[in-house]
Amino acid sequence: MDLTQIFRTPNPVIGVVHLLPLPTSPRWQGDLQLVIDRAEQEATALASGGVNGIVVENFFDAPFAKDRVDPAVVSAMTLIVQRLQQLVTLPIGINVLRNDGHSALAIASCVGAQFIRVNVLTGVMATDQGLIEGNAHDLMRYRRELGSDVKIIADVLVKHARPLGSPNLTTAVQETLERGLADGIILSGWATGSPPSLEDLELARAAAQDHPVFIGSGATWENIAKLMQAADGVIVASSLKRRGDISQPIDPIRVSQFVEAMQRSLSSQESMAAVASMALS
Repeated sequence: MDLTQIFRTPNPVIGVVHLLPLPTSPRWQGDLQLVIDRAEQEATALASGGVNGIVVENFFDAPFAKDRVDPAVVSAMTLIVQRLQQLVTLPIGINVLRNDGHSALAIASCVGAQFIRVNVLTGVMATDQGLIEGNAHDLMRYRRELGSDVKIIADVLVKHARPLGSPNLTTAVQETLERGLADGIILSGWATGSPPSLEDLELARAAAQDHPVFIGSGATWENIAKLMQAADGVIVASSLKRRGDISQPIDPIRVSQFVEAMQRSLSSQESMAAVASMALS
């Protein structure tokens, strides 16, 4: 997966648009235009703040179906992504929660989105939705049937879940990439807003070899420099919201603050690498 080709940078910041409740969800308010308006505001705030990509997900549809969502959710998300594509020129990804990779891939393939996020691609995870089984076998064949080049970025030992059994992180990463055929992996903390440890990121990056590793939760402007020592990119949501409150809209000032911190961390890493290279020579 060539990050520079997709995001025009080898170290992208991907902001998340959390859609308000969609049709058929428990908190659906009956007005899709409200959902569209909020999504447009958040996508514009992310773009103006300098992110390199956006992922759209049905975050406020909880409690989630553990696999296939209602067709009305697919229809609404397709419409919304098309509207966002008219507003921003950034690459867009799709995440259909909790684990509907087929719908995400169908939406992305039809609207020309660049990637999807899949929470459980391989293995079995115990979640608040029950047991979720990886669907790599069906999903990869579906991508081939669609003739799609949409990239699949998969979580490894995803947040809000526990693995059935005790796989170590290295094995989980390797199986997600080598047997599940993911194009990249995502490492999160234990829950929304919780970061992965630097040690886990280092293990994941070593196991992933030339595949990209993304930070999937808990990144803030304060910790991004540390976390990016062992990651290629970051997917960020909570810390970009007003007051850092997940229920609030995106704050463009916080977006800019985060992007600037990311850029400083990358510049610092480049400087340290240059010094180390000069010392060796």
